[in-house]
Amino acid sequence: MPRPYVLLSAAVSLDGFLDDTGPERLLLSGAADFDRVDEVRASSDAILVGAGTLRTDNPRLLVNSADRRAARVAAGRPEYPLKVTVSGSGDLDPKAQFWHTGGEKVVYTTGEGARRAAARLHGLPGVDVVPTGPGLDWRALLEHLHDVRGVRRLMVEGGGKVHTQLVREGLADELQLAVAPLFVGQPDAPRLFGTGTYPPGRMRLAETRPVGDVVLIRYVPTAPGTDSLASAADRRWLELACELAALCPPSETAFSVGAVVVAADGTELARGHSREGDDPVVHAEEAALAKIDPADPRLADATVYSSLEPCARRASRPAPCARLILDAGVRRVVTAWREPDTFVADADGNGLLAAAGADVVVLPEYAEHAKAPNLHLLG
Repeated sequence: MPRPYVLLSAAVSLDGFLDDTGPERLLLSGAADFDRVDEVRASSDAILVGAGTLRTDNPRLLVNSADRRAARVAAGRPEYPLKVTVSGSGDLDPKAQFWHTGGEKVVYTTGEGARRAAARLHGLPGVDVVPTGPGLDWRALLEHLHDVRGVRRLMVEGGGKVHTQLVREGLADELQLAVAPLFVGQPDAPRLFGTGTYPPGRMRLAETRPVGDVVLIRYVPTAPGTDSLASAADRRWLELACELAALCPPSETAFSVGAVVVAADGTELARGHSREGDDPVVHAEEAALAKIDPADPRLADATVYSSLEPCARRASRPAPCARLILDAGVRRVVTAWREPDTFVADADGNGLLAAAGADVVVLPEYAEHAKAPNLHLLG
């Protein structure tokens, strides 16, 4: 499922609150951080907030800088990003500033909510109401934004319920937190994240920097998805596998492939690439698995990321990579590109894996990246 890059953006107090309980919105950021947020908005194709945020904050969600808007137009983009809201009920106030500023808007809701939203928002120009089914389906929402609205970069500005759902479902590619130097301390005030089951392990710190008197912290996820559902971290690890393929010594008789093995908590166990070291026939998955203790209990819940479908047959070694993966106890594989018939006719490593009970996830949006170091073999 191709989908946009999902960036969660929020300002929080030192004790993790988004706001206090007062009647006016608590301004956690200063002028410098508001300008940074404006820059992120200008770089995005769409900005999303939940219906609860529309009710409590009444935001406009605009790019405020005239220069940034002009740069968007010069680049052939709309002056303002698409504005998106989600509402299970469809009970939306047509007088909110959201509907009367900026460019086009879209509402994602349920089947029942769509009927209510269409009636409430009737007559407002540039508003599209899209049902995602009997419930609010985030994956369907993201797929629609990508395929129908052309959104490649989505900025999510809240609220806490929306952030919580996207992180828990493994759909957030990046978290940007502006931590303000103050405390709220009110137990009934809204927090950034709610309780529940989140992806395991630690996120990776991508950046920290001061912005005025707040500190910007950027995190990216590391925990693989589960079963056949792709997570944001799956995409990041597969991208790394594709980058590793570029390290392979050139060959006229074998593909250049990269592979990474990652534990369920997001710990990288090993990486490898074709023809690594002094072995001219080693495959990427083989090279990576050889670096892991076969008795490592983390293999049972690990994911193998390979830029090319693991081989089902090979002449250079007795065991193909699909068999090596299964023998290692791994039961989840994410890959970008199905093996063409260049060297082996009707290769079906994914089929071999699936027949043995492994979950195989193919992310074809990374196929061109995976093919790049192999173009000389593809004609």
